[in-house]
Amino acid sequence: MLDIQFIRDHADIVRESQRKRGESVELVDEVLRSDEVRRSSLKSFEEARSRQKEIGRQVAAAAPDAKAALIAQTKELSARVAEYRASADSAAEEYTTAMWKLSNIVEPEAPEGGEDDYVVVKKVGSIRDFASEGFEPKDHLALGVGVAGIDMRRGVKVSGSRFYFLRGAVARLQIAMLTMAVDQAEENGFTLAITPTLVRPEVMAGTGFLNSHADEIYRLREPDDQYLVGTSEVALAGMHENEILDLGNGPLKYCGWSSCYRREAGAAGKDTAGIIRVHQFDKVEMFVYCRQEDSRDMHQQLLGMEQKMLAKVEVPYRIIDTAAGDLGSSAARKFDCEAWVPTQGRYRELTSTSNCTEYQARRLNIRERTEDGSTRSVSTLNGTLATTRWLVAILENHQQKDGSIEIPQAMRPYMGGREVIEPATWEA
Repeated sequence: MLDIQFIRDHADIVRESQRKRGESVELVDEVLRSDEVRRSSLKSFEEARSRQKEIGRQVAAAAPDAKAALIAQTKELSARVAEYRASADSAAEEYTTAMWKLSNIVEPEAPEGGEDDYVVVKKVGSIRDFASEGFEPKDHLALGVGVAGIDMRRGVKVSGSRFYFLRGAVARLQIAMLTMAVDQAEENGFTLAITPTLVRPEVMAGTGFLNSHADEIYRLREPDDQYLVGTSEVALAGMHENEILDLGNGPLKYCGWSSCYRREAGAAGKDTAGIIRVHQFDKVEMFVYCRQEDSRDMHQQLLGMEQKMLAKVEVPYRIIDTAAGDLGSSAARKFDCEAWVPTQGRYRELTSTSNCTEYQARRLNIRERTEDGSTRSVSTLNGTLATTRWLVAILENHQQKDGSIEIPQAMRPYMGGREVIEPATWEA
């Protein structure tokens, strides 16, 4: 949610942000109109209520012959107060509904456009020339099946499409990757948190995921009415709902480990083979609460953390500055790190880091105490450190001619010293 005073003072900036996102510019004027009606209705109610209290005091002190007239006024005014209250409540509801539809204000540097209008910030690493090595690379699913590590067939049998089993060394590889991410996070001052994967609707809405992403989220309806999270960001944001934080010693930095769930609505026919686009996966996610003026620097720090992890798994990647129309409602700016996938001949997203400024904190009422004793909203940021999809890039970029997988150097201590995942000698 945005600051209404900022909208009043800088409506043109908010309109321009909506335009860059490809969203309703008229919504800004709707918010301003509903704000005026809300304030006017509240004023009328408060004035009538004040008058009602004043007459009530007069009745108590009035002479017997004057009380009847005053009591009659009180009854008439009570009806008007009830009407004003109803109008004020209705106006407040309309105002809140309009405000919650507005997306965060895009940072000026974010590119314009939609999903394909990103800007490549830089590329890191060399793309491997398999032809010069004398063999055609296999895709991650063929490799995973070859080492008896990925079983889609039985995942579908048990749970339906886009589910899978990870087994043996590939399952161990995922645990190694996630643990390595946790170690790096803790070394940089992050506190590990194993988070709930079911959250209340108010928390899911507060993070902004019930806007454009609502159709991607699993919902458990009656009698529970809870949502399955697609990222531990949701639970970590809700953890300090309605709290005043002490940021005097620096940002609060969390590292969330959780299973995550996404419906992949609208993904029919896309990435149906393998584990690129699945309904359940595991992820280590960074989440930060910081002062407003520190959010941009913190955003770069999270991006640096992601690059450090990608260097450890030794895959070529690029960083893109996501266009405004592809940001999601909460993010003011977002950078993605995309790894090269040899068999697809293109880069695919592995990590994403977003600066959500005060948008989520306002919706969840998360503040900090300032030096003068007042409070103000904090900024929130998030960034992925590792997730199941990383296995795709690791397997394909580290495959050998015989179908084995060379384990990246940094991951070997987490794999019991193992250097290579050998092809299976039995049929998976």
